[in-house]
Amino acid sequence: MSKYQHIQEEAYKANMELPKLNLVIFTFGNVSAVDRDLGVFAIKPSGVPYEDLSPEKMVIVDFNGVTVEGSLRPSSDTKTHAVLYKHWDSIGGIVHTHSTYATAWAQSQRDIPIFGTTHADYNTVDIPCAPPMSDLMIQGDYEYQTGHQIIECLREKGMDYKEVEMVLVGNHAPFTWGKTAAKAVHNSAVLEAIAQMALLTEQINPEAPRLKQALINKHYDRKHGIDSYYGQ
Repeated sequence: MSKYQHIQEEAYKANMELPKLNLVIFTFGNVSAVDRDLGVFAIKPSGVPYEDLSPEKMVIVDFNGVTVEGSLRPSSDTKTHAVLYKHWDSIGGIVHTHSTYATAWAQSQRDIPIFGTTHADYNTVDIPCAPPMSDLMIQGDYEYQTGHQIIECLREKGMDYKEVEMVLVGNHAPFTWGKTAAKAVHNSAVLEAIAQMALLTEQINPEAPRLKQALINKHYDRKHGIDSYYGQ
């Protein structure tokens, strides 16, 4: 039995949720799960259809993006995951998809405005969209630079990755994270729903106002505050 089996199982189960939740088609997207004590994470192998996945096919990689165990090639987004794990020490799982609505906002290079209480249940701010990276970064170690693009976006906007667990990468697609791989998948599904609602809101009323601060505070605090009580 591999000493990495626990994170392989976690990564496998989380990856299998992506097609069930209609967050991916074909082999798009990937989930990883980390073991901080061992300094490695398990991630989906590149180009393998979801129906052909199994726990033992999850590739074990270190925080430099180097394969530690596994015969398959890890996801092409592995270095992005590695950068985030290396710099954000409290996350346990990461998801990358090209889900339709969140990706459409990313391609539009727009933050997703906080229009309603569903959004406020998870964030008190607009969901950030990182600006497209420079040509120099694109021509370099692209996936590695994508990780830094995400980190820099949150830093510039004064956002804490422990509170804002989702981001759009301009012209690319969404990334989400959480304390576990399952929570990262949950956040990915929530982001897609919020992105769809925001698009419909702007279509119905192009002048729709941002949610007022009192409602933002109420909905976020009742789910995440000291006296939180909302679980639905």
